[in-house]
Amino acid sequence: MPPVLESEALRKGYASPQGLLEVLRGVDLAVAEGEVVAVLGPSGSGKSTLLHLLAGLDRVDAGSVRWDGVAVDPAAPGLAARRAAHVGLVFQHHYLLAELSVLENVTLPGRIAGRRVEAQARELLAAMGLGARHQASLQALSGGERQRVAVARSLVLGPRVVLADEPTGSLDRANAQAVYAVLRDTVRARGTALVIVTHDEALVADADRHVRLEEGRLREEAAAGD
Repeated sequence: MPPVLESEALRKGYASPQGLLEVLRGVDLAVAEGEVVAVLGPSGSGKSTLLHLLAGLDRVDAGSVRWDGVAVDPAAPGLAARRAAHVGLVFQHHYLLAELSVLENVTLPGRIAGRRVEAQARELLAAMGLGARHQASLQALSGGERQRVAVARSLVLGPRVVLADEPTGSLDRANAQAVYAVLRDTVRARGTALVIVTHDEALVADADRHVRLEEGRLREEAAAGD
C-alpha cells in the first residue's frame, strides 16, 4: 500500500525585496496509514507552508504531493471534492460559523458534499465530551470546546489523514493538552493518519514520529522511548 500522504523533493519560495526566498528546499515526507507525525520547528521555518502544500491548498514550485499514491494538482478540476474525502483540516483558529449550532458546524462538510453525516457527527461529539452540547451555540462554549468542535468537523467525512496546523496554539496549557489528547486518541481509534504542526515539543512527545523543519528541509528525529 502506498503512503496515505507523501511529498517528494518539495520546493516552495516567495518573492521578497531581496529576491526569491526559498522556504522549502526539497522536502521528502511519507505518512503511513494510522501514523501520528509531529512536524516541529520555530515560527517562520515553513511548517504552515508545508501543510498547505500537503493539503493541496497551494501550488508547489517543484516536486510532488501524492494522496494514496495519486498526484495532487491544486488546479485540477474536482480537487476540492477529492480533498474533502481524503484530508481533514484543523487550524489554530477554529473557523467555525457563529450562526450555526455545534452539530450544524460539524455536519457542514457533509452537507456541502451531499452526504448525511449526522450520526457520525454525534458520535464524534460524544467521544470529545460534547455529546450533551450538540445544540449549543458557539457563544456558550469555551475556547477549548470550540477547538474540539473543529476537530470533530475535520473527521466527520472519515478522511484518510488529518492535517493540523498549530491546533492548540491559541489555548492555555490545560486546554491544549486536552484538545491534543482528544485529537490523538480519536484518529488512532479510527485508523486515521495525523500530521500535526507545532512548536510545542512537549505536547506531542508521544507522537509516532518527530520530524524537524530546518533550513527548508525535514530531518527525522528519534521518537519518545527510542
